[in-house]
Amino acid sequence: MNYIQSILLGIIEGITEFFPISSTGHMIFAASIMGIIKNKITNLFIVSVQFGTILSVIFLYRKKFFFQKWDFYIKIFLATFPVGILGFFFNRITNFFLDKPLIIALSLLIGGLLILKVEVFYEKNFFHKKNGITYFTAFIIGLFQCMALIPGVSRSATTIVAGMLQNVNKIKTIEFSLFLSVPVIGIATCKKLFDYYFQLSSFTFKDIELLLLGNIVSFITGMITIKCFIKYLKNFKLFGYYRIILGTFFIIVHYLIKPIEKF
Repeated sequence: MNYIQSILLGIIEGITEFFPISSTGHMIFAASIMGIIKNKITNLFIVSVQFGTILSVIFLYRKKFFFQKWDFYIKIFLATFPVGILGFFFNRITNFFLDKPLIIALSLLIGGLLILKVEVFYEKNFFHKKNGITYFTAFIIGLFQCMALIPGVSRSATTIVAGMLQNVNKIKTIEFSLFLSVPVIGIATCKKLFDYYFQLSSFTFKDIELLLLGNIVSFITGMITIKCFIKYLKNFKLFGYYRIILGTFFIIVHYLIKPIEKF
C-alpha cells in the first residue's frame, strides 16, 4: 500500500460509511482493483480507517452526543452490546470475509433487494404516527446490527432497517444509527489494532503513517458527507437500487472477466 492508495481508501470510507451501501465492501472492492487486497496491512487499514469517520460524528454532533440524558446512553449500550459480544467470539469469521469480494458482492445484491422490500412494507403498513426508540427497539436494532459483521451487509443498513420494521420514525432511526457508529466502530477498531499488533512482525513507521493519513482523510470526507449529503439518506430506495447494480456488476466481473488474483 502507498500514500495515494491510503488517500483513496480514506475518501471512499468517508463517503460511504453513513450510507446503507457498506463502506467496508467498497474499500475491499477498491483494494481488490488496486491489487492490495491480500495483505495484512490492507485488512488492518480497512477496519481502522473507520476511526476517522466516527471522529467526524463526534465533532459535528458533540453537543447532542455528550449532553444527553442517561436513557440515551443506555439505549446506545443496549444496541452495542449484541454486536460487541458476537464480534468478539466470531472475529476470525469476520476476518475471513475481508478478502472475499464475491461474497461481498452477493451481500450487496441481497441487501439491496431487502431494502426495497422493507421500504415498500414500511410505506404500506405504517400509516400512524411513527414510534420513538425505546430500550426494547434499541436492543432489537443491536441484534440486527450483528449481521453487519459480514462485510457488504452494512451496519447503517441493518440499523435503519431494524428501526423501520419496528415503526420507528425514519429520521430518528438515521440519527440513532449515526450515534451508534461511535461505540461500535470505536470498539472494532481498537480490537483490530490490538490483534494486528501481535500478528504483524514487520509493522513499520510507514504503516503508521498510512493509517494516520487514511484516518485524517476519512475524518475530513466524513464531515463533508454528513454536512452535505446525509439528507439524501431519507431516500432509502435509491440505495437499494445502487446496491443491486453494484453487486450485480461485480458478480459479472467475477464470472466473466476473472482478473488474476483480484477475486
